[in-house]
Amino acid sequence: MASDDIAQLADALSKTHVGDGELSYKGLGLKLDNAESVEELVCEIEQYHGLRALRLEGNTVGVDAARAIAKALETLCVFQRCYWSDMFTGRLRSEIPTALRSLGSALMSAGARLTELDLSDNAFGPDGVKGIEQLLKSPSCHTLRELRLNNCGMGIGGGKILAEALIECHRQSLAHGAPLKLRVFIAGRNRLENEGASALAKAFQVIGSLEEVHMPQNGINYAGVMALASAMRHNPELRLLNLNDNTFTKRGTLAMAQALRHLRNVQVINFGDCLVRSEGAIALAAVLREGLPILKELNLSFGEITEAAALVVAQAVTDKPHMEKVDLNGNCLGEEGCEALREAMENMDKGDMLASLSDDEGEPDDEGEEDEDDHENDDDYDDDDASDDCNEDNEEVHRMDKTLLFSHQVDASDPHKAADVLLKIASLYSEEPETKSAVFETIDAVLKKLLSGSALQSYCFLSTLLVTMGILKGEGKVKKVSLVPGQLLCLEHAVQQEYFPQHHASLLYTFMSKKSEALESCSSASENLSSTLEKKCHGQRLSH
Repeated sequence: MASDDIAQLADALSKTHVGDGELSYKGLGLKLDNAESVEELVCEIEQYHGLRALRLEGNTVGVDAARAIAKALETLCVFQRCYWSDMFTGRLRSEIPTALRSLGSALMSAGARLTELDLSDNAFGPDGVKGIEQLLKSPSCHTLRELRLNNCGMGIGGGKILAEALIECHRQSLAHGAPLKLRVFIAGRNRLENEGASALAKAFQVIGSLEEVHMPQNGINYAGVMALASAMRHNPELRLLNLNDNTFTKRGTLAMAQALRHLRNVQVINFGDCLVRSEGAIALAAVLREGLPILKELNLSFGEITEAAALVVAQAVTDKPHMEKVDLNGNCLGEEGCEALREAMENMDKGDMLASLSDDEGEPDDEGEEDEDDHENDDDYDDDDASDDCNEDNEEVHRMDKTLLFSHQVDASDPHKAADVLLKIASLYSEEPETKSAVFETIDAVLKKLLSGSALQSYCFLSTLLVTMGILKGEGKVKKVSLVPGQLLCLEHAVQQEYFPQHHASLLYTFMSKKSEALESCSSASENLSSTLEKKCHGQRLSH
């Protein structure tokens, strides 16, 4: 070894942190190519009795150097923590698995019982995961509490190998009477996609002890998100869930909302840049209403959420005593929407909780627009004659009987069918007393059933109803109806009933109070409904 290299290493080692059972060579920029280059480092390890942690971050370790370090680790039976992120810079990808196998074999030979393993920022790909596969399956990892593999380029293949290794680790540890209790899992920026995420979801479900899961930027869409959501339900101690910059869309968000209903210890949710959209935001607001009692942070930034949906979220955090931050930046609120949101938060004395809105995308151009091809019914009605048209002949009577029959089959688990049936019933409204009474009675029965379940079910139904009415922009192709005044009159009636909770009225009012082309043909009925909703929101007594 050249004398100047030895001098550089000696100087670097003089800066190492020694204490608390830890040796740290973090960030020293050492180029460790062979056994000779790590002689003094190895000596430090061998002379440290009771060494429990070794930091090698920010250096670059070759295969021969790794073997020499491994030899020193073989005697460390009390060793627990490997901080080995970013330690293969400039190395051939083919070298890394060999180096990792050497280090892993040494830990297994020593009988070490690891609690932390950090290999983040090592671009080792699927082959690198193979390099730690045997270590992860071994008794040395039965005690693992934190596994950090951020930015390793694992890909789908690596994700599957990792999942199988974790499942096997749990199986073997369980057989020994002390099951794996992994608490922290970090694997962001790994291109796991749906298959890799779904494989890991199976492992998470088996493990059941996770407290933190960080999997941002993995190219996961709704299928993978749904698998992860299902797995999270089996981890009741979950405190932090970070899935930033994946693609939830409506299906993924609804699945995640369903899972969050069952989790009482969550403190931080990061679904930023996940395309949650307005319907998803409303579903999450429902979960905020009925669960997540100790939530501190909620990130729904850059999710194509519109003003009214953002306000629904804001209203839902009002009663969260531990809430510290709500991030709705980068959505589609528009200048007036941003101001309305700030004002709403300040009125609730929560102004300091709201993150900056400086990157708002502005109002979407097509919010509330309707395509004529989407209409289920293109008849034109106005406030004066609509109520007389539904009851003119036997055909309408037959339609009423058929619709009322369908009303008994309505189920909150199918919000699209429920919204469709409700609007069909309401379209039969007439000022003729017998018809009016029959329609109101049926509307009451249907809504009482639909709104009697969880807040999540009822919020999903109400958001679907708003989409079907053309007031809220839905996801994909959605069948919309051309509204008639009778439908709004039926809603006005329903809102006044005891079965219609105040916070449901608040949700509807938030949308109904916004200008919408869908309501232009029913302006008078729309104004009456908005007025009734506003009174209900403020707890005023309503005359039935």
